[in-house]
Amino acid sequence: MTDFTIHTIESAPEESKAGLEASFKANGRVPGLHGVMAEAPGLLATYHFAHAQFMATSLNDEEKTVVWQTVNVEQNCHYCVPAHTGIAKMMKVDDAITEALRNETPLPTAKLEALRDFTLNVVRNRGFVDEAATQAFLDAGYTQRQILEVILGVAQKVMSNYTNHFAQTPIDQVFQKFAWQKAE
Repeated sequence: MTDFTIHTIESAPEESKAGLEASFKANGRVPGLHGVMAEAPGLLATYHFAHAQFMATSLNDEEKTVVWQTVNVEQNCHYCVPAHTGIAKMMKVDDAITEALRNETPLPTAKLEALRDFTLNVVRNRGFVDEAATQAFLDAGYTQRQILEVILGVAQKVMSNYTNHFAQTPIDQVFQKFAWQKAE
């Protein structure tokens, strides 16, 4: 396995320093994921941009959490599931939602379950979601705009999940209490 550097602000390529400074300002630390991404300044910058854009979508915090954690769990991301468990707590998302996502058990509402089903369809079928699944998502109360916003969330998570798969990024200390393994 290739050893990836987890950069600090000081060790990062010059083009990544501002991105890591922004990470530090937002989090009080440089998350390990951002430290790894700093090796490729374009990836770090694009990830920050995608995150900001996804945060600005019409999805509420519970729905954002469903998209993020559905992708994280499906892609078996050892780093992002614990991180987004902590993030969900900071966003005041009901623990029942987080636990259902982590454990792949039913969500508390049919609408959130429809969002998880649709997100899984997008990921598993690489965007080739059939009309019935798309209509089920729309029938649950979502919109065409939200179809596209799910794609944005999936794209953001592909960047982080794949980076963590390659780098085996250690879980940040603040999120270690939320360590997770995919159920067999």
